[in-house]
Amino acid sequence: MTGGRAFVVRDVTGPWAMRALEAVQVGAWGYPDREVLPATMLRIGAHTGGVVLGAYPQDDPETPFGLAYGFPALRGGEVWHHSHLLAVLPGWRGSGAAVALKLAQRERVLAQGLTRMTWTFDPLVPRNARLNLGKLGARAVSYHPDWYALGEAPETAFPADRLMVEWDLTLPHAERPSPGLEGEVVLEGKADVPGPARLEAASPRLLAEVPLYAEPLSDDVRLAWRLALRAALGTYLGRGYAVTDLAREEDRAFYVLTQENRAPRRMPGPKR
Repeated sequence: MTGGRAFVVRDVTGPWAMRALEAVQVGAWGYPDREVLPATMLRIGAHTGGVVLGAYPQDDPETPFGLAYGFPALRGGEVWHHSHLLAVLPGWRGSGAAVALKLAQRERVLAQGLTRMTWTFDPLVPRNARLNLGKLGARAVSYHPDWYALGEAPETAFPADRLMVEWDLTLPHAERPSPGLEGEVVLEGKADVPGPARLEAASPRLLAEVPLYAEPLSDDVRLAWRLALRAALGTYLGRGYAVTDLAREEDRAFYVLTQENRAPRRMPGPKR
């Protein structure tokens, strides 16, 4: 609920209702037409085992303000659910709709007999980290440089790196409180500029700073943060750590990396 307005989350099945979800993508992310996932793909996805959900104001049940979309994925004989889209219009952020969409998606996926969900998010957008890791209880398990080609040319486009998130759907859902700044710092910024990443730490709990709001920073500073996070997160996730939460202290934010007794999972990555 936001501003006293309630909402409902429901499956989207009709082609015209799916077409309305295109506008949600544009409103949530400012996508140009070429980046919008079309209703035709949502339609065939739902027909072949995908999950298409919409969030609607209770007083306007035909106009969506949010959506979630995912599909069954197959690799190495293992089947799971990959969540490709989660979008909420700016006016509804903080309403609980994003969590409600993900929990509804979890319910549908478990009903299909699948027990794992993956998705990606931009490590330079920490508000998504708190949702994915702290509120849902998922973990980021691998780092993928240049995951998408977002721009006109590789020489001029800002690199679209992504963290791959894994969610064990068999675990009971319980939102975790925001953690404290406890751990060895391997990346830290000063005056908005990142220092060099420390890549030789071995503590069981590490902290890597991320700008709380990267969008207003200059292109050069944003790129410096992108590359510093690529070095820090990419290195430690490759050594068996997982990003398990986001810690906050006033206007600063740090990814929490936890050492796990596992081999890094080999998730799909960009082709070289």
